[in-house]
Amino acid sequence: MRVATWNVNSVRQRVPRLLPWLDEREPDVVCLQETKVSDEVFAAELGDELASRGYEFAHAGQGQWNGVALLSRVGLDDVRIAFPGAPGFPDADGVPEGRAISAVCDGVRVHSLYVPNGREVGADHYHYKLAWLEALRTSVVDEADATMLCGDFNIIPTDQDCFDPAAFVGHTHVTEPERNALAALEALGLRDTMRAQWPNERVFSYWDYRAGMFHKDLGMRIDLILAGGPVADRVCASWVDRKARKGTKPSDHAPVFVDLDTAPDGNVGPVVPPPSRPAEVAAGSVKLPHTVAD
Repeated sequence: MRVATWNVNSVRQRVPRLLPWLDEREPDVVCLQETKVSDEVFAAELGDELASRGYEFAHAGQGQWNGVALLSRVGLDDVRIAFPGAPGFPDADGVPEGRAISAVCDGVRVHSLYVPNGREVGADHYHYKLAWLEALRTSVVDEADATMLCGDFNIIPTDQDCFDPAAFVGHTHVTEPERNALAALEALGLRDTMRAQWPNERVFSYWDYRAGMFHKDLGMRIDLILAGGPVADRVCASWVDRKARKGTKPSDHAPVFVDLDTAPDGNVGPVVPPPSRPAEVAAGSVKLPHTVAD
């Protein structure tokens, strides 16, 4: 089973790239984030095209904000929108935002997640992010072994996972509470499939649109696939599809893939194709072009 996760940063803008990408890469399960459309618009824009390719789909939309989806051609059973205890924002007791959807695909509960950004350290949205992650952890405790958490986590797991740790000092995505929240998920037995396959390589999944960050390979790894132990043991390949970040009107995120049981393209990676001229920068010499990305 080939599983992919991709923050498309507006699915309507990405349709001309998404459909050919499905045809080329042939993922069995796709987790999309930041679709930025309602359920009705998602179905109208993509329903027929997905059906013609053999995909069932489920979508949790929020109009022009957020939005997550699951596409599957290996079953889409017991669909769940959000998760128990998911807080809302700004009212924690309000309706959860369109940030989480899950279903059972070929025996594995796959979650498509768009973790809150956090915006500024110490802000209300930052505390919301931490509460959201804790509620997620609590919700998957009893089924972690047969679970995959896929999506835009808006957390840089370690200093290794960004172009320069000095550039992120004082920003979200790298703070100890955020990283501790990610570690708490991993403590359930969920493994970072990319680092399990490629422990030491330079791997990014997001590059800012501005300042030539993509061409210089000045990015960060915030799109993750965490898998419970029995699922992680089946991983044959894990890689970032950098090709999907190139060309005309790309998302600022690249898809991340995991192949279970078989690897149709071999153990390619970790980044396909690799950047040709990654910039080597002195610590602190490059500033973030804006606040840390979604």
